[in-house]
Amino acid sequence: MSPTRWPHYFETQIPLSEEPLPVVARLAGSGLHASYVVYENGGTWSYAGGARAELTLDRHGARLRQEDVPDTLLPWADRPLELVARLLDTVTVPEWRAYGWAAFELSYAKTGDLEHIGDERLLHLVVPRAEVRVEAGHAYLRAVDQESLAALMETMVEPAEPPADPPKPLDVHGPGEFEYREAVKLAVEEIHRGDLSKVILSRVVDVDEDIDLIATYVTGRRSNTPARSFMLDLGGIEAIGFSPEIVVNVTADGEVISQPLAGTRALTPDLLLNASLRADLLGSAKEVYEHAISVKTGTDELEDVCVRGSVEVPEFMNIRERGSVQHLASRVSGQLAAGLGTWDAFTAVFPAVTASGVPKDAAYTSIRRHEPTARGLYSGAVLTIDHTGELDAALVLRSAYRKDGHTWLRAGAGIVENSTPEREFEETCEKLESVARYLVPVREGQES
Repeated sequence: MSPTRWPHYFETQIPLSEEPLPVVARLAGSGLHASYVVYENGGTWSYAGGARAELTLDRHGARLRQEDVPDTLLPWADRPLELVARLLDTVTVPEWRAYGWAAFELSYAKTGDLEHIGDERLLHLVVPRAEVRVEAGHAYLRAVDQESLAALMETMVEPAEPPADPPKPLDVHGPGEFEYREAVKLAVEEIHRGDLSKVILSRVVDVDEDIDLIATYVTGRRSNTPARSFMLDLGGIEAIGFSPEIVVNVTADGEVISQPLAGTRALTPDLLLNASLRADLLGSAKEVYEHAISVKTGTDELEDVCVRGSVEVPEFMNIRERGSVQHLASRVSGQLAAGLGTWDAFTAVFPAVTASGVPKDAAYTSIRRHEPTARGLYSGAVLTIDHTGELDAALVLRSAYRKDGHTWLRAGAGIVENSTPEREFEETCEKLESVARYLVPVREGQES
């Protein structure tokens, strides 16, 4: 089919007989673009390569760079995500769709407070030079020129590559066990003092071997059951992940949805054992309490930005299987109030209560006290947003990260008053297994 001219884009559609996973992996590994994002949302897989427009946020303010237009910098303000919304309104690409990420530390600064952040980037979005969306056996392609469109098509129809080397699982039970258990013990003491009700504390597991992240994504995705999945190389960070839940989804007509998951047991190959663990999860006062206060916080957050009376909990405390674990899961929804926009909803909900704590400000203090390193992308969001205001933000958990040649995994557990250090450490191991089982080493002579 011949491409038709769009303003700023050429577009075409092709049938696709191959499953989406290897196709988007080939695009990511093709080298066609120095930066890319792959995002899986339900039955749609998207690849976004390069940047026609690029928006970044740090302590100095929000900056927008786009082709043939002078850069725009809006200085830091008390509501920095309003700056992001204003800049996106000036993007010149028709029918744009942006892809990117938000760091967890944005939570410290989203109301303008700069005390707890350094020079790190808090948000990075791009409107791509080339975009592919795969759904229902078809691929929709658009690119800035015909040459780029042809390169996408050529890559997509290349013969399938030979299977990657088998994964080399990483033992996640040893590193940092003593330190993590001590942190849990201290957090429980804080909860008993009344400082807070819940906090999620995480630990880092370094990966010393050189890992092929794209092959790891393909191998891990075949065995995981995520709510969303993603792969990216953007803004100096590489990551792959199998997100168990969304932070927030905002539709074009203003419906706002969050999806708290809290309460965890292992998921094993043994169906009888899984049933026993599920019954134990549903019958655990600790896990049910942890989940219930997360749903209550999620409801309160939506009440702040939604039409009065529209907030409801259409799904409460079901079981969701996510890779190596099973969770208690709920869904909270509401209708965005008049005069408010997508970024108001994001501000209200971010970061996910299931990755921070209750109340959030007290949880932030506990996290900074007990975690030795900044979180960055971990427990932040990978997201898409488009010109209609539709936003989908995946919670960044069950992921592998690489920056400056250093690769690591990270996972946490929800600490409440009757938590035990032993069980919370084991929960982090169960979650880490969602990625640690599928790490594919770089082949000899291959660049990572």
